[in-house]
Amino acid sequence: MTFAQQVIDYHLQLSPNWELPQGFDLIYPFQSEETIAVFKTFFTKYFSDNQPRRVLFGINPGRFGAGVTGVPFTDPKILEDQCAIPNNFSKRHEMSSIFIYDMIRAFGGPAEFYSHFYITSVCPLGFIKDGKNINYYDDRSLEKSVEAHIIKHLNTHPHMGVSTDVAYSIGQGKNYKYLSQLNKKLGLFEEIVALPHPRWVMQYRRKTAAVYIDEYLTKLNDRMI
Repeated sequence: MTFAQQVIDYHLQLSPNWELPQGFDLIYPFQSEETIAVFKTFFTKYFSDNQPRRVLFGINPGRFGAGVTGVPFTDPKILEDQCAIPNNFSKRHEMSSIFIYDMIRAFGGPAEFYSHFYITSVCPLGFIKDGKNINYYDDRSLEKSVEAHIIKHLNTHPHMGVSTDVAYSIGQGKNYKYLSQLNKKLGLFEEIVALPHPRWVMQYRRKTAAVYIDEYLTKLNDRMI
């Protein structure tokens, strides 16, 4: 089975029946037939092989990127313009997607980047509270309620054939700390390397975004397969 088919099969078996604390809603993109179609097209296009890849873990999907397309850090406009996958979604940008694809373009483009790396999230589904994105670690009761789902998600990756010598945390703060602590318990990866979070860069350091793209390229190329 190809890497693409493993990723597709895994995500399409995710269930939206998570029990969350009161006030939180789950972002579950795979109830949309178009999301399923573009998700399959994306992974079939870039991952239809069995070569090893290193994995980058974001936090959890947001409502304007993967919450729409199903594809991590890939909003509908970027999916169409840079991945050449047409879609009928509203072409609203997500800031994190812009940074990630600026980095991917600097790396050599989507085909080159995705032949070496796979992007997912620590938590495979996202959350909304009061109409805004919420990270799994923003609320202790939320974190506790989804930890079993996170552990199951992380445990799938070695079985997919991703390299286990190093994984990357997209986020140098709480995401890195949580992933590192959980990885010590699970023993999945030999090392977790932290990368700046794209939204932080775009919100607070946008004028010097090239510096952070260079940091990504340096750290990713340092351990290239």
